Amino acid sequence: MSNLESIFWHILGYAAMPVIFLGGFVAVFFGAAIILHFTGNVPTKDEPS
Repeated sequence: MSNLESIFWHILGYAAMPVIFLGGFVAVFFGAAIILHFTGNVPTKDEPS
């Protein structure tokens, strides 16, 4: 592998790490939101005391 290819694959690899990490958070968020939506859970309203 040439030096240019090595640099390219290192940059690509390091760029993929945060995308995978943040993609996991986004997937969990949407998964939880869909589950909460279909189970009928809604945010609670604060009642004045």
